This record gives sequence, C-alpha cells and structure tokens, in this order.
Amino acid sequence: MSRRNRAAPPARTWWQVLRAVAHDVWEQGRTIELLQRSMAFAALFFVTLVPLLIVIAAAFPSRGSGIAEWITDGLGLTGKGATAVTRLFVSRGQVLSTTTGFGLAALAVFGVSLMAAVQGVYERIWRLDRGPWHAVWRQTLGLAGLIGYIVLAAWSSTPWRHSTFQPTARIAATTIGGVLLFWWLQHLLLAGRVPPRDLLPGAVATVAALTGLRLFSRLVFSPLLVSNAVSYGTVGTVLVVQSWLIGVGYTVYGGALAGRGVVRARRGP
Repeated sequence: MSRRNRAAPPARTWWQVLRAVAHDVWEQGRTIELLQRSMAFAALFFVTLVPLLIVIAAAFPSRGSGIAEWITDGLGLTGKGATAVTRLFVSRGQVLSTTTGFGLAALAVFGVSLMAAVQGVYERIWRLDRGPWHAVWRQTLGLAGLIGYIVLAAWSSTPWRHSTFQPTARIAATTIGGVLLFWWLQHLLLAGRVPPRDLLPGAVATVAALTGLRLFSRLVFSPLLVSNAVSYGTVGTVLVVQSWLIGVGYTVYGGALAGRGVVRARRGP
C-alpha cells in the first residue's frame, strides 16, 4: 500500500488524552510506590533540609521568619495555626550562637541525600539507569537550587509589604520560579538524558499541584493543626507539618509522573 493511500491514525480528543495521562500516572505511581516514596521524601526533608533551612534563614537579612514563614504560607495558616508552627523553631539569635561550622557542613552533606532520593525517583519515572556515583555534584547543585527557591518564596512576602502590588509579585515569583526550578532540577538530576521539552510539562504540573495542595491545606490542614496543637501540643503540630510534607512529596513526584504521561499521550500509542 502506498504512503499516500495509507490511512492516518485518528486524532485523539482532549478527553482521551486526559484519560491516557490519568491511567499512566496511576499505573506508574503503583510501579514506583508513590506513597512510600512520598513518605520517605517527607522524612528526609524534615530531618535533613529543615535544620539547614533554619540556619540559612537565621542568617538571611530579611524581616520574615524564614522556614516557619514558608511552611505557614504553604499550609495557608493564619492566627493560632501560624503561631503553633512558629513555636517549632527557635529564635534566630539562638540558632546563630549555637551553630558550628562542622554542624553546618554535616547538615549540607545529609541534605544531599534528599536530592539523591529525588534523583532516584526521577530515574525510575523515566525508566533510566542509575546515574554514576561521581555525579554527586549534580545533587549538591540541585540542593542549592531548591534552597534558593525556598528562600526566595519566603522572602517574596517582604518587598512592598501591605501594598497592592505585593501579592501579584509574590505569586509571580513563586509560580514562575517554581516552574523554572522543577524544569531545571529534572534536567540536572537526569543528566540531560531526557529532552528539555519533555520535562517542561512535568514542571508545570508540579507547580499546579503545589497550588492545589495549598488550597487543600487551607481547608483541611489549617483547622486540623489548630485542633491538634490544642489537644497534643507540639507533637500534634509536628504530625500535621509532616503530613503536609508528604503531600509535597506527592506533588513533586506526581507532577513528574503527569509530565511523562502527557509526553506519552502526545506521541500516541
């Protein structure tokens, strides 16, 4: 049969593409054990990255409250809920007076383990071989980029405070910065083995999922945190924050899964 007479495959509707993406995300999520990976992400983030962020935020010259402000914003907290989270973290002066150079270096080394875990999941999502051990510089650079974005997100509420321009600037900084971060982070950790154009949908999906998580947190986690803080004290607050970090892990990995699903659906069966 000639190429001219060969029938072209029918175009897929948006509903068919959406169903294909959802099915692919579901199947791949089961394959990579998305729940377990997200719980591991939350544990590593809280144990390795939060202490490092506390030290960096303490030395950062801004009027914000550093990591506490970023968490309260991500959870959509105000009033008693924000106060409960802020109490988890010691004052800036106490952090700077008790932190040593060795302790800071140890925190940075342990923080790289979080990026190693993220890299491993990204490689499983795209079905790639494990990267070589000597590529740890990529994980270190990725950690620096993630910290820089969190600092930017926390600092974005400081300029033009109480002005009409401030909310727009903050949304632009966190949204555009988030898309660029997760686009670059995937490309960096995967060592360029996936074309950049195929990684962009995952970055957009990740930021969209983070936005949805913030709305969900405002409705669910915010009142839950207040009630847990009253009932269980600091332990209750930690449990809610840890649950929110599991949700963050879901969005980071689920966004990459959705991006890969979009690429596969776009290419067709």
